Amino acid sequence: IEPTHLTLKTATVEKEADAEALFWEVRVDDDEQGDLIFTHYLRIKVFTDRGRESQSKIDIPFGKILRSETRVQDIAARTIKADGTIVQLKKEDIFERTIVKTSGVKFKAKSFAMPGIEPGCIIEYRWREVRVKQDANYVRLDFQRNIPVQRITYFIKPYPYPGYGMRSLTLHGESSPFKKEGNGFHSTTMLNVPAMHEESRMPPENQIKAWMLIYYDRGDKLIPQNYWNDVGKGYYADKKDLFKANEDIKRAAAEATAGAQTDEEKVDRLYNFCRDKIKNASDDAAGLTVEQYQKLKENKSPSNTLKQGVGTWFDINMLFNALVTASGMEARVVLAPDRSDIFFDRNTPNSYFLSAKSIAVRFGETWKFYDPGTNYVTVGMLRWQEEGQDSLVTDSKQPVWVRTPLSRADKSRVKRTANLKLDEEGTLAGDVQIEFTGHLGVERKEENDNASPAEREENLRNEIKAQMSTAEITHLKIENINEPVKPFTYKFHVRVPGYAQRTGKRLFIQPAVFQRGVAPLFSASVRKYPIYFHYPWSESDEVTLHLPSGYEFDNVDGPTPISGGVISEYKPVLSATTDKRTLIYKRNFFFGGDGHIVFPTDSYQQLKTYFDEMHKQDNHAITLKQAAK
Repeated sequence: IEPTHLTLKTATVEKEADAEALFWEVRVDDDEQGDLIFTHYLRIKVFTDRGRESQSKIDIPFGKILRSETRVQDIAARTIKADGTIVQLKKEDIFERTIVKTSGVKFKAKSFAMPGIEPGCIIEYRWREVRVKQDANYVRLDFQRNIPVQRITYFIKPYPYPGYGMRSLTLHGESSPFKKEGNGFHSTTMLNVPAMHEESRMPPENQIKAWMLIYYDRGDKLIPQNYWNDVGKGYYADKKDLFKANEDIKRAAAEATAGAQTDEEKVDRLYNFCRDKIKNASDDAAGLTVEQYQKLKENKSPSNTLKQGVGTWFDINMLFNALVTASGMEARVVLAPDRSDIFFDRNTPNSYFLSAKSIAVRFGETWKFYDPGTNYVTVGMLRWQEEGQDSLVTDSKQPVWVRTPLSRADKSRVKRTANLKLDEEGTLAGDVQIEFTGHLGVERKEENDNASPAEREENLRNEIKAQMSTAEITHLKIENINEPVKPFTYKFHVRVPGYAQRTGKRLFIQPAVFQRGVAPLFSASVRKYPIYFHYPWSESDEVTLHLPSGYEFDNVDGPTPISGGVISEYKPVLSATTDKRTLIYKRNFFFGGDGHIVFPTDSYQQLKTYFDEMHKQDNHAITLKQAAK
């Protein structure tokens, strides 16, 4: 430990940082045993109590994810206090804990608390990470952490594949050229790397943080247009046997499309056939454990998938492709990027950023996209991660780039209705129904399809109580959890004591019941990263509010509508029945018109102002007073 580091009072990279990594060294060995071994060594200076708190507990993840496995071993750690005193971590203080568990897949972590940590100290720890039966082809190396780093160095020992060399692609940062080290290693360094700070609605981390992709290839100079043309042709040639339709496929296609009047109707029927007849082994809802998944027989052709009645999402999409082809239409596999990971640029000629996702079907001069292999995605939509993306339609002669459509805001809607009654004490009670469609519905179904009924109910109760702490939920029903088409639906009775504020002979009430207790969308005054909404969406609320006996209102002045041009509109309407005993509140909102979902940092204040004003209008209250006797 350098004496200057022990006496260091403030961070170097970011002056206000509570902790800073002095160095982070990683050795990456693509060893001859068939495993990929990472050896990490990290040294951190702690400056403040917040730094002590953030760095006191360490989690190092490991475990199995389907067919991949990571092991963690050889952990060692110590704390060096400002006076040079050393406190070692005891081996018995290292334990394992499960951090996520879903469908039999466990995500674990080796966890430990740094001993004797305090402001002014230095902590350091090291560990070995073994990625079983993996190699260094297309591996990501991170250069940023949640604290700034003075120096990060990767020492990489590639496997000597004949005719191939290791290449690298650095994104969102600048690392030094690789230099040769001893024992077959090559090193690259990045200096003074700022911390990765999370912001609300920011682009995916890999679009922002500094990282490097390493991979093996022959080192040929690539022209993007020619490269992608070869990729599209090569994929088609490699998978062409999966596109052929035997007699079983032709028979199934004919039966499924019997009586259909148009090609679009035929395709829709084939889409539903794949959803209804084939069990999806890639989805939690299938209920397969990791062991059952690993024991599944591989479907070597669409006819195998049809016969077995179960397949991965890829098997199901290949079956759909074959069925469409057997019906006399043109279908192609689409290689698409994933914008939940990174914003794809096709000027970067590397097929790593694309993978087989959906199926394109030609109607005249237009390609339409389908993905029956992904549960819950509605016909005419794709996973939001693949919408609005340049995607490569593969072909034996002329692959083409096509922009996948971005679903309109009305396709992903939350519709909320409530029939409620307010009593003289300010308690609100009544029946509620909430429906989610499109991408909103997919997310709700994915969150709930593998949970127990008790967990589903508890999740909803916690969600509502986070907004209204006194809320009581009874008679709860959750519908269409595993339904691919119907909206995910909550139905329940709610009782909220103290919903209306009582002052003397008056009651103050917020008609926007569903927005009660919701925090502003953006809270920070300044912004570092762009603003990113995953997809356009819309909201539709209707609240019927029956007044308590003996109360009336002076007027029903409602909140103010707000226009965001083609991008967004917020339209609340408050009215009353002719007998003035019931208030009707309607709220309609959409965002993302004309495909606007990504906004530059300099537009943050304008966006924040818009949503802050909407939040203010959502909190609009009206006054009820006791009627004169």
